[in-house]
Amino acid sequence: MTGKHARIAIVFTFLLLIAAFFVFDLGRYLTLDYLKSQKAAFDAYYAEHTGQTLLLYFTLYILATALSLPGAAVMTLAGGALFGFWTALLVVSFASSIGATLAFVVSRFLLRDWVQARFGDKLGAINTGIEREGALYLFSLRLVPLFPFFVINLVMGLTPMKVRTFYWVSQVGMLAGTAVYVNAGTQLGRLESAAGILSPGIIISFVILGIFPLVAKKILEIVKTRKAMKKFPRPEGFDYNLVVLGAGSAGLVTAYIAAAVKAKVALIERHKMGGDCLNTGCVPSKALIRTAKMLGYARRAKEFGLKKMEVEFDFAEVMERVQRIIAEIEPHDSAERYRELGVDCILGEARVTSPWTVEVDGRTLTTRAIVVATGATPFVPPIKGIEQVDYLTSDTIWELRELPQKLVVLGGGPIGCEMTQAFTRLGAKVTLVEKGPQIMGREDADAADFIRQRFEAEGARVLTGHRAREVLVEDGRQILLCEHRGEEVQIEFDRLLVALGRRPNVTGFGLEELGVRLNDRRSLETDPFLRTNIPTIFCAGDVTGPYQFTHTAGHQAWYAAVNALFGDFKKFKVDYRVIPWCTFTDPEVARVGLNETEARELGLAFEVTRYGLDDLDRAIADSEDHGWVKVLTRRGSDKILGVTIVAPHAGDLLAEYVLAIKHGLGLNKILGTIHIYPTLAEANKMAAGLWKKEHAPERLLRWVEKFHAWRRNKA
Repeated sequence: MTGKHARIAIVFTFLLLIAAFFVFDLGRYLTLDYLKSQKAAFDAYYAEHTGQTLLLYFTLYILATALSLPGAAVMTLAGGALFGFWTALLVVSFASSIGATLAFVVSRFLLRDWVQARFGDKLGAINTGIEREGALYLFSLRLVPLFPFFVINLVMGLTPMKVRTFYWVSQVGMLAGTAVYVNAGTQLGRLESAAGILSPGIIISFVILGIFPLVAKKILEIVKTRKAMKKFPRPEGFDYNLVVLGAGSAGLVTAYIAAAVKAKVALIERHKMGGDCLNTGCVPSKALIRTAKMLGYARRAKEFGLKKMEVEFDFAEVMERVQRIIAEIEPHDSAERYRELGVDCILGEARVTSPWTVEVDGRTLTTRAIVVATGATPFVPPIKGIEQVDYLTSDTIWELRELPQKLVVLGGGPIGCEMTQAFTRLGAKVTLVEKGPQIMGREDADAADFIRQRFEAEGARVLTGHRAREVLVEDGRQILLCEHRGEEVQIEFDRLLVALGRRPNVTGFGLEELGVRLNDRRSLETDPFLRTNIPTIFCAGDVTGPYQFTHTAGHQAWYAAVNALFGDFKKFKVDYRVIPWCTFTDPEVARVGLNETEARELGLAFEVTRYGLDDLDRAIADSEDHGWVKVLTRRGSDKILGVTIVAPHAGDLLAEYVLAIKHGLGLNKILGTIHIYPTLAEANKMAAGLWKKEHAPERLLRWVEKFHAWRRNKA
């Protein structure tokens, strides 16, 4: 029998049994009045056929629970009345757990694959929570009688919880509640209705049972905290409410929030205020990209009706402009500004010496909490011979004042792609080397292929599927050896840019000595509140991930600051539901939510709506009519699963979709919103219009057409 046929057979059997229960009105036997009227007969039969009665009761209880039929509470009362407390407790405890587990297994077999396929994108956090703390969560639900147990059985079957875990937690978790009901059943003769079991004493016992898991969890947290901190002497007082390590995006926002709520906060930076984003990342790269874009426009002069445009430039002056841009933005992140806000800014090497102390150049600061925002550094792989050359990274490339003639960019991610195009436009002969099958590995193949073609049309050489093996220096020539489909490929270069991602800064400032744990990504491991295994130490930004973007660092900073300062009273789980990003090539590639590749991997039923910018008036007028807006929606719905935009200013255009996904707005809402004409933003409305056209109510429109024809022929 196939899985499909087995499911049909099980559903049919269950429906047949449930129908029989209601058709033959078997529920009348599971009422308190019936049990009271038959108690004497039950007692006599039980005395004569003890084993048979127990087995029959045990079987019926399992069947009722497995089928999620009403009457389990009355059967429990009956067990107490008929068998006495201890015998009934033993029988009901096992019967209810076995029946619940059967319902759990059937729910999993029939529905879990379908539910996970349809709603997997929304259930990720729930699945992770169940895998981590599912036993405690189920235990809490079992102790709280406000939640119908049959619902718990069915819903838990849709999660990743193991069957054996479900059984033993149910066995233990329902024991106390079962004892209360069985005990009430022993007093059956004195009860007038089922509501009688909710006497003040029993209500109080249920309240105690309900809050027990919360109290137990809190006690467990206290025990864990004391265990982690017991070897460190706690200061009698504190110099600061919060000490922040690192003055990059995450650290600056953390300190800003702490100062805004009047906490005393120290911000420690060992190098430059502003961190990577200001000094070596977002700001300088976008300044260079802007200059390179101007050169790109000059070479496209004929597209704009200009016969010829020649631009003379000095590469050193271009790089000096980059430094001027940094200097102009620098005051926004300066120590002077933050001191005015109330932050103690300290320049120096910090070392965390205990959960409450940080040393800076021989000075010890005591603090109630610490936020680690130490960022990341460029990852340089152990390629043989790479130490022989003066390779560049995203940190050091800004020191260049002479344009490389032959530049090899190692890595086809965002940094590698942005620098490949920029230096190509500046006149370097650039070769981009990527070991994967495509550049921009996070994006769909259509976007990656489009950008690759753009690079190649502008003069860059793009080599995918090439794995860097060795760097050679021979007779003054620098050569990168790569392997491609089993063959050796040699690429000569003047300068080598290593752009293979960034490695979190997790060592060298005391955390390893304290035993702060790392995760599989070798970044600092945190809980959903951005707290490490040392409860007073929190993290934000690249040092913990999972997203290495400036905007996510600032997003995490709010949670880190608030939880560090107010977590004893109220904590907030960091929200990663909607994370947008953009690669600032020309055109830009921006995305939020799922792309086609991810949606297929999740098995989701989805539709793709794609609007090409070659149809958009503003894009045509600007001679930028290339690219598209691609929207993934749930099949048959306007609910947005994800958006990829390949277009000029794609990062700006994406904001509307970020808002829509965040607040559950569908394409119908976007279509019904006025967009200024002529703008690139109209592309979002046009995409929504295409979706609407594909989902027009054709049957209704045919009737409307007939209605209009009737109106025309009417006198």
